[in-house]
Amino acid sequence: MSELITAGLVDVDLSAETKQAAARSLAERMVAAGRVTDIEGFLADVAAREAQMPTGLDGGIGIPHCRSEHVTAPTLAFGRSASGIDFGAPDGPADLIFLIAAPAGADDDHLTILSSLARRLMDAEFTDALRAERDPAAVAALIRGEETAVPGGPASPSVPAPVQAAGEAPATGAPAPAASAPFRIVAVTSCPTGIAHTYMAAESLQKAGEAAGVELVVETQGSAGFTRLDPRVIAAADAVILAHDVEVREKDRFAGKPTVDVGVKAAINRPAELIADVRGKAARGETTAAATATAPMDTGAPGDHFGTRLRKWLMTGVSYMVPFVAAGGLLIALAFAIGGYEINTAPSVAEHFVWTETASWAALLFQIGGAAFGFLVPVLAGYIAYGMVDRPGLVPGIVGGAIAVTVNAGFLGGLAAGLIAGAVVMAIQRVNVPPVLRGVMPVVVIPLISSAVVGFLMFVVVGKPIASLQKAMTDWLSGLSGGNAVLLGVLLGLMMCFDLGGPVNKVAYAFAVGGLATPTDGSLKVMAAVMAAGMVPPLGMALATAVRGKLFTKTELDNGKAAWVLGASFISEGAIPFAAADPLRVIPSAMVGGAVTGALSMAFDATLRAPHGGIFVVPLIGQPLLYLLAIAAGTVVTATLVVLLKSRRKAETAAAAPAAPAAEAKVPAAV
Repeated sequence: MSELITAGLVDVDLSAETKQAAARSLAERMVAAGRVTDIEGFLADVAAREAQMPTGLDGGIGIPHCRSEHVTAPTLAFGRSASGIDFGAPDGPADLIFLIAAPAGADDDHLTILSSLARRLMDAEFTDALRAERDPAAVAALIRGEETAVPGGPASPSVPAPVQAAGEAPATGAPAPAASAPFRIVAVTSCPTGIAHTYMAAESLQKAGEAAGVELVVETQGSAGFTRLDPRVIAAADAVILAHDVEVREKDRFAGKPTVDVGVKAAINRPAELIADVRGKAARGETTAAATATAPMDTGAPGDHFGTRLRKWLMTGVSYMVPFVAAGGLLIALAFAIGGYEINTAPSVAEHFVWTETASWAALLFQIGGAAFGFLVPVLAGYIAYGMVDRPGLVPGIVGGAIAVTVNAGFLGGLAAGLIAGAVVMAIQRVNVPPVLRGVMPVVVIPLISSAVVGFLMFVVVGKPIASLQKAMTDWLSGLSGGNAVLLGVLLGLMMCFDLGGPVNKVAYAFAVGGLATPTDGSLKVMAAVMAAGMVPPLGMALATAVRGKLFTKTELDNGKAAWVLGASFISEGAIPFAAADPLRVIPSAMVGGAVTGALSMAFDATLRAPHGGIFVVPLIGQPLLYLLAIAAGTVVTATLVVLLKSRRKAETAAAAPAAPAAEAKVPAAV
């Protein structure tokens, strides 16, 4: 088995100033060592992983990493920066940078070693030794876990042996004797690649557990293996911590226990807070129900800023609302396509339905779609509250959303009802209650009190003012014309293409979808502009790869083929691989193209009743030919700008080519 790291893969004087430059510098060493076959393709994979979540950690550590088809063997390169490089860590720049490259089919032995390294990064003695050592060979030996000092360099401080993987006998044995009566916590950690964050989170939680005097056992669901916690350990646990960025496997094992559910970086950066939080939930008697097939969105960690948590709460509500909008909107759109717009006046199909009449089938689709739309605002409000306080927020949130519909407060009323419900439940949960009442708090007391309070506020205090605001917004959208409509189209186009499915994109989409709850000519124009602009980024990149393939890597050319289908299906995320590899050229180009498309869609008075579907719902679009023209124009603009900007970069690179030999001389030969 080849060594993961050698002296040639160590740079103790890394001069890069950005994380992209640092990754490239270390990747060049991997290329020189024969570990990476296509540096551009590999760096694109690294950037795509970085786009999912920053890889900077507290303590001055950056761990960019990925799995890639361009990696021939599991490899680790290390760089030490004197000035520090920003990898997005809360406490500032990183001076210790580990670039981890894993092949698509890496073997378990190598991945186990990498997981052990990730755990050791949480040890201050180990990181201090890395900062003190000057000899690349000694640094490589330290990272490999060799404690012997390297001749010619300072004695290497002893570092602890790799921590035993969670799930092995010591970690999953029988619970501690009852006489000591410790507070017992079981935890699960998992991250998208399962290489680094998974194991660092586990180590951080275990150390915090020791400091807090609790018995804490961690199950790591990573690439180095998935060994289930002993059912006896789970049964004896007093609480559960789930720190994950991907779905927790077999989550229903932890049902019925107080649970904290956060992203994996929260466990790395704030383990003590998570332990205190879950102990507080246990003291209040808060438990969870059985897990569903789909994990809820990350609803924010205790240390997040209020704005970050608010965005996550709202996006949780929107994510659960969208399926209702999609089902209801498409059914209604099909009903109009089959039976015409007058179908909305058809009698109830429960009283009048003729199997052989097209109108009856159209009315059936319309009324089913209308029923689905009836849940839109209550579901939005319920799951905003769910994002804030978990299950206890569902009842008051849904009740508040239903009241918002009753008083005609609409989409805005649903937003307010969800936030109010979550805040009310939070306030109730802070009250210390006698132990005898804790068992009935989640089932009886919290739903009863919170529903009464939220109902009072929505009916008597805030419902009517919000209804007036909702009516004013509806009237404004209905009256949009000329320059105002075009400017709104430009703004929506820019938002849809700014982060390609991220928070800004979701805000624009939620604004459009909310208008479908009370459809008017203006709100249907907004929906059309939003979907058209969202199709442009992947279509533009697909066109660019088709007309100037030499400007793109082989991986990007392959992604370009898939981007045709993704763009046509209104999946903006199809452009993410391109944006991750070259954000400064791709994102501005996409935004300009999206703005053009949004403006043209508004100028052409295109309308759309369906919330999704791309070109597959074109028959349901008002002004379909002009609508397609708007999408085509934005696609061409995006592709043209990308080609021009990339061509300019290539020309600048060629002009700097004479300096290349000097730069290459700095890269040591493979060891």
